[in-house]
Amino acid sequence: MKYKAFLLSIVVLYFLTLFQTSFLVHFKILGYVSNLVLFFVVIWNLLEDGKNPTGVFVSLIGGFFLDIFSNHFIGFNVLILVLVSLVIKLTLKKYVGFSFKS
Repeated sequence: MKYKAFLLSIVVLYFLTLFQTSFLVHFKILGYVSNLVLFFVVIWNLLEDGKNPTGVFVSLIGGFFLDIFSNHFIGFNVLILVLVSLVIKLTLKKYVGFSFKS
């Protein structure tokens, strides 16, 4: 696990969550607010090696930040983002024959 990238992703997720929950709630499209944290987690897991578990930890941190700033119970967004991350990892591992290695 690359610790500098992981720590930078924590800071980015924190600012994305703040931007999403404080600014983007005023600009709803068809009644919905765009979820930047979900977008970040999906991109992170798609571009990461399938055997590297960092994407699951990134989704855990992102879900925790979303739970702190939401009015749902704690664990709702964590559960959703971790499940999305695991589905992406399993799909890429089982059905896709290439991976992006750095």
